[in-house]
Amino acid sequence: MIRVLIADDEALMRTGIRLILDNADDVEVVAEAADGPAALHACRNQEIDVALLDVQMPGGDGITAVAGIAREAPRTRSIVLTAFGDDRNVARALRAGAGGFLLKDTGPAELIRAVRQVSDGEPILAPQITRSLIERHLLSPDAAEPARRRLAALTEAETDVLRQVGAGSSNAEIAQHLHMAVGTVKAHLSRLLAKLDCTNRVQAAILAHDAGLLDT
Repeated sequence: MIRVLIADDEALMRTGIRLILDNADDVEVVAEAADGPAALHACRNQEIDVALLDVQMPGGDGITAVAGIAREAPRTRSIVLTAFGDDRNVARALRAGAGGFLLKDTGPAELIRAVRQVSDGEPILAPQITRSLIERHLLSPDAAEPARRRLAALTEAETDVLRQVGAGSSNAEIAQHLHMAVGTVKAHLSRLLAKLDCTNRVQAAILAHDAGLLDT
């Protein structure tokens, strides 16, 4: 079972999300929270696989909670929920270590699929979040050279995998493109995340963009 936390200051929103996830036979909502600190406390003290976090909550926002969860409860992966067009918070959430970013009007099937995908270690971004958004909010000339220095520690195979991660490919797609077994892709991904000191593949993808890896 995928154990899920729902964090939102609106009880009605929490109830709606719970009702959606209850329809999945492999997902169990094990905790709820009305603010960021309560969400972080729950993740520290319970076995939670995926935390669904609203961006704006009184008493502690979801993005601060994402950073805390990444630091203090690294086994838990986070999905941030927000309203359409909140570009600034997309950048903050990705930098904080979020494994997914969805709009609040996401359909039930897509929400369940996102929970499963993020639980499996693969990122999920709302379709409206494109490479242009990453370039506009996350890239800067000052970031390029430090990113390239960090990538210098990777092997050629790890660099190839990272390039595909930066393009948004799943493990299965990377395996097919690079003619590798999925298990080999996962092994390369695990090693490159450790070398780059990245919490998850979303942060690694940002680093690949920063370094201009997708332009080569």
